[in-house]
Amino acid sequence: MEVILKQDVANLGHKDDIVVVKNGYGANYLIPQGMAIMATPSAKKVHQENLRQRAHKEAKIRQDAEALAAKIAGTTVKVAAKVSETGKVFGSVNNIQVAEALVALGHDVDRKNITLANDVIKEVGTYEAVVKIYRDIKAEFSVEVVAE
Repeated sequence: MEVILKQDVANLGHKDDIVVVKNGYGANYLIPQGMAIMATPSAKKVHQENLRQRAHKEAKIRQDAEALAAKIAGTTVKVAAKVSETGKVFGSVNNIQVAEALVALGHDVDRKNITLANDVIKEVGTYEAVVKIYRDIKAEFSVEVVAE
């Protein structure tokens, strides 16, 4: 079954992609949830026209995303956390605190798009992280956990 995605679907595709999925997945999940529509010939024509009209907007979005990626890439974000005498963090540092630290630096990113090298950070130190800004545009940066 061929469907046109109406929103990003993890491990399947991005918004406005035409993908082939199994019949049950499309008919029982994607279409009823409003994530996709059937890719009929008329729907494909409408989809192509919408993409053509949106092409220049897409270029502007991509340009802004690349500029944001260039600003974020290579930066170090400091996150303060309460730690024990041995350097263990009480609780953990996750992508929510990292997103708040990035917003404090003036970079507006969604916490769901941040991936830490370690899923959660439990010790003081420097760690690597990646933020997905737009489709295939990503920026790598460092997260430094310091004692409060």
